Amino acid sequence: MNNFSYITPTRYVFGHGAEEKAGELAKANGMTRVMIVYGKGSVVRSGLLDRVKKSLSDSCIESVDLGGIQPNPTDEKVYEGIALGRETGVDGIIAVGGGSAIDTAKAIAAGILYDGDFWDFYTGKTVVEKALPIGVVLTIPAAGSEGSGNSVITHRNGMKKLSLRTDMALRPKFSCMNPELTFTLPPYQTACGICDMMIHIFERYFSPTTGVEVTDRVAEGLIKAIMTETPKILADPCDYDARANIMWSGTLAHNGLCGTGRAEDWASHFMEHEVSALYPEVAHGAGLAVMVPAWMTHVSRTNPAKVAQLARRVLDVNETDDTKAALEGIERLRAFFTSLGLPSTLSELGVKEADIPVMVEKLHINKGEHVGAYVPLTASDTAEIYHLAM
Repeated sequence: MNNFSYITPTRYVFGHGAEEKAGELAKANGMTRVMIVYGKGSVVRSGLLDRVKKSLSDSCIESVDLGGIQPNPTDEKVYEGIALGRETGVDGIIAVGGGSAIDTAKAIAAGILYDGDFWDFYTGKTVVEKALPIGVVLTIPAAGSEGSGNSVITHRNGMKKLSLRTDMALRPKFSCMNPELTFTLPPYQTACGICDMMIHIFERYFSPTTGVEVTDRVAEGLIKAIMTETPKILADPCDYDARANIMWSGTLAHNGLCGTGRAEDWASHFMEHEVSALYPEVAHGAGLAVMVPAWMTHVSRTNPAKVAQLARRVLDVNETDDTKAALEGIERLRAFFTSLGLPSTLSELGVKEADIPVMVEKLHINKGEHVGAYVPLTASDTAEIYHLAM
C-alpha cells in the first residue's frame, strides 16, 4: 500500500426533503448571494428550483440563475457564468442537477476568482488555489461530483474534453441528496449513471499497487451492491431504498475512498472522453459501457490477474485459469450493461471507425505517450482498444 493523505470535507445531508436544507447550509458556509447552476428545465418543471430558491430566501440569501447546462458541459456556459458572477457579486455557487451542472459550477467557482482564463486549470498551466464555496442539490446519481474535487469540461476550440482534479478547493461544502428526486429519471439516464459510478470504482480498483486488500474489498462490495440494487430500480423506479443505495454508491465511488493507498488507472475514462468530445451526443456512461469491456479485453492479454479477481469475487466466475476467468468476467459485465439497455459497440453510438486515428492522436496529445497505470498504454494499444470497441 502507498502512503496517502485523505480528507473529504463535504457535508452530506441525505434523505427525504434534503433539498429544503440548502438555505441553512449555504448560510452556514458564509453565502449571501449565490448563483444557481442547473440544466435544461427538468428542475424548473418539477418545482425543485422553486423549492431551492425558497429555502435560500428563507435564509435571507439572494440568488441569480444560470440555466441551460447541457450533458458533456462545454466552456461557453463557464465563461457566461464567470461574467455573470462577477457582474452580480455572488459569493457562492449552488449546482442543482447532476455531474454536468456540478462540474460547470466548479469551473465557474474557480474562474471568478482567477485573473486569467479558467481553461488554464484544465490544461495544467496553473492550479486552483482558491474558489468560491460550492453547494449541491443532487438529482442524478452518476458522476460523483457532489463529493469530489474533480470537474470535466469540453472546450469547443479543438473539442478538448479534459478533467481537473483538486484535493480541497473544488470539493462542495455541502451536498443535499434526496433519493426521491431520482424517481422520474428515464431508464436510459439511470443506466448511464450506474455505469459511470461503476467505472469510477474500476479506475481505482485496476491498479498496479499491491497490498491493498481493504480497498479492494471496499470496491468489490460497492460494485456488488450496485449490481444487486439496479434490477430493483428497473422493476420499480420509485423503490426508495434501492434509489438511496444507488445514490450513495455514486458518491462513495468517487469521493476518493476507493483510491486511498494505490495508483489509479483512468485510461478508460480518458479514452471515452475523446469519444464524447468528438460525438457530444454520446452519453458518458454509454460510452464507458463500450470502452471498459474493450479495455479489459486488451489488458487481460498481458495482465489478467485483477480482471480475474473481479470476475471471481464479484461476477461469480468459477474458473481457476486467470485468462479464462478474466474473459468470462468481461462477458458477464458486458451482459449486465446490455441488460440495462446500454450499447456494447461504438458503432451503436454512431462512432465511425475512420475517426479512430483522430481520437488516438488527441488522447496522447492530451495525456502523454503512455496512458493508464494498470497496463500503461501506447498509441498502438489505444488504437487497438478503439477497434475492439467498434
